[in-house]
Amino acid sequence: MADQNFMNPIDVSRLGQINATGDANAMFLKVFSGEVLQTFEEANVMMPLHTVRTIASGKTAQFPVMGTAAAKYHSAGESIMGSFVDATGGTDGTAEAGEGKYLNRIKHAERTISIDGTLVSSAFIADIDEAKNHYDVRAAYTTQIGRELAYHSDRALIRTVIAGARRVDDRFGGTATGGTADPRFLGATIDATTFEGDDPTNTYTAKELVNAIVQVAQKMDEKNVPAEGRYVIFNPAEYYKLVGSGNDAINTDFGGMGSIATGEVAQVAGIRIMKSNHIPSGAASATEELASSSIQNDIFGANGVGYGNTSFANTAGIAFQTEGVGTVKLLDLGLESEYQLDRLGTLMVAKYAMGHGVLREECCYEIVTA
Repeated sequence: MADQNFMNPIDVSRLGQINATGDANAMFLKVFSGEVLQTFEEANVMMPLHTVRTIASGKTAQFPVMGTAAAKYHSAGESIMGSFVDATGGTDGTAEAGEGKYLNRIKHAERTISIDGTLVSSAFIADIDEAKNHYDVRAAYTTQIGRELAYHSDRALIRTVIAGARRVDDRFGGTATGGTADPRFLGATIDATTFEGDDPTNTYTAKELVNAIVQVAQKMDEKNVPAEGRYVIFNPAEYYKLVGSGNDAINTDFGGMGSIATGEVAQVAGIRIMKSNHIPSGAASATEELASSSIQNDIFGANGVGYGNTSFANTAGIAFQTEGVGTVKLLDLGLESEYQLDRLGTLMVAKYAMGHGVLREECCYEIVTA
C-alpha cells in the first residue's frame, strides 16, 4: 500500500503571503525596493554559564555529589578510630563514654539528568516561491529555526535554577519540612521588596534589587558556594532599573561598576549582572512546550511537569553559580536541509536532544516580589 503521508498536505512557509494569510503572491515585487527586517537576536545567556556534559549514547547521565567534612581538636591519648563525626560536627548517634569523635562519615549521592525528547524546529520552502522571490531567505530561515532551539534551552535552564531555589529537600534526601535537611545544601527565594520598608503593591526599586543581590551574596557565602562564577539575571525592565539607579548599582563618578553611557551594570556584591527576555512570569500553564510530556526531567516534582506548569507570578529574576544546574547533551544543536522532489521544495530542520536538572540547590536563588 502506498504511504498515505505523501498524499497529505503540509504547512508551507509561503514567502509571498503577508502574515501567512491571503494572496501567496502579495509580497513578490517586480523590482527590489526594500530591505528585509529581521527580528533582533535575543540574548541567549545560560548555556555557557553552567555545567554541561556530552554523552555519546544512553538516556541519562549521573552527576556525583559529595558532602563536607568536620574537624575536631584531639584529646591526648584518645583513639581517632571509633564513631563518626557528621558534617555538622555531631556524632552518628547518642554519645557514649569513651566513644571516638574524629572520623568523618562524608555523605555521597548522585543526581541523574535525563535526555528529553528530540526538539525540532523546521521550515519548508517551495521552489516556485523561491524562484519568484527577490531576496534570499534560506540563511534567514536557518538562523531563525536554530535560534528558537537555543531560546528553548535558555528558558528551560532559567526555570531549572528556579526549581533549585524552591527545593525543600537537599541532595542527600533530607527534607526541610521534616526538619532534617541541612540548610547549607538548600537554596532560597529572596524577597526584593524588603528594603527600607515593604511596599504592599509588590513594586520594587533599584535599591531593593541591589539589596536582594546582596542577600544572595551573603547566603552563598554562608553556604560555601564558590565566589567565582556567580550570576544574577533580570528581565530588561528590572535590569535597566539598575542602570538608571544613580549610585545604587552604577558608579556614575568613576564608572568602576558600569555606566549609564554603556548601559551596563557590571557587578553587585561580586555577582555579575546580566539580562534576558526569558525570565518567566505569570500563572502556571500546562499547554506550553516547556511542559510537554516528551520532557523526561520533572524539575519541579509534584509542582509541575517538565520545565513548566508551575506559577512564576512573583518571579523577578534568578541568581546562581555555575555548579548549580547541569545539562546532558546527546545530540547537540544541528541544522540539516533536504530537497524533497515529491513536494518540489526544500525542508530545513534544526534539532537537538538534551536535558537539564538541578545539581546543587545551594547555588540556586530566585528573586521574588513577595
